Amino acid sequence: MVESGKPQTSKTSVRYRVARADDAGQRIDNFLIGQLRGMPKSRVYRLLRKGEVRVNKKRVSAFYRIKEGDSVRLPPVYLEEKAAAAPPSETTANLLTSRILYEDDLFLIINKPSGMSVHVGSTVRVGVIEALRHLYPFCPDLELVHRLDSETSGCLVLAKKKRVLREVHALLREGKVTKLYWALTQGKWKDSELRVDLPLHKDYREGGKHVVEVDRHGKTALTVFRSLKYLDQASLMEVRLYTGRTHQIRVHAKHQGHPIAGDTRYGDAAFNKLARQSGLKRLFLHARSIEFTLPSSGQQVKILAPLDPELEAGIKAFEKKPSAPSVLSTSR
Repeated sequence: MVESGKPQTSKTSVRYRVARADDAGQRIDNFLIGQLRGMPKSRVYRLLRKGEVRVNKKRVSAFYRIKEGDSVRLPPVYLEEKAAAAPPSETTANLLTSRILYEDDLFLIINKPSGMSVHVGSTVRVGVIEALRHLYPFCPDLELVHRLDSETSGCLVLAKKKRVLREVHALLREGKVTKLYWALTQGKWKDSELRVDLPLHKDYREGGKHVVEVDRHGKTALTVFRSLKYLDQASLMEVRLYTGRTHQIRVHAKHQGHPIAGDTRYGDAAFNKLARQSGLKRLFLHARSIEFTLPSSGQQVKILAPLDPELEAGIKAFEKKPSAPSVLSTSR
């Protein structure tokens, strides 16, 4: 059960970190984000501006790049307390192992199950990354390349080496990673609604819950939708993200008048009820594929995550007698 009220916080003591070879070349702001997990980026930059972070006893800007052997002073800060981490149950371990889509010396890519957080939080004792670190003790640098909402299933990429993590993060910033999602949305889209270029703002509410809204003062967000299949009172859509804002697809779909089935935060109550009656008891948002090329080696990564049976059943439940050719097959 999630407790009400503000998340509990605790103050850390002054800490020092000596940069390793794998840290070399990383910007100090990204290094700090990794060290001060859970702290908003705005606070990280404030610490740098105020000179509370020191490298080799000197102030540095956010653009400073770490060198092996650098001594980094981490000032006392308040961080949200996380639930005590717990080893994954045998069921969880078997589930994650069964959903591995690709693995080599650099990457581990899984088809993340819906309903599982990617990391431990104030009320979450086992996240994907913690569970996989437990299963991969020989990969001490295993880290999430990106995140997915707890309710979202599909392609989740983890890097086994810090240099690879930095490399893919650079690709993400440069827009050189193609991420495609599938979503079951309400109604039929018009062509004029398919490109959504609307800024988003994250607003924190009582209890620490955040809600994302379209706001002209928010951060740039671009989403492009493409119709895959028209169903009875719904549309199966392919979605391409050009930015990675929190809840971006869900909020943009809602703003266009086509909320996603099973979305209890931004969705339509009547449409969600219809989805439940059709047997769909989760958010229908699935990270269908991810594609990128690693510049250092030229390695091409292109992974497709099959739909879970519940999502395939949800599509079939919304289908009506076809009046026009479909552009896709949902077969695995």
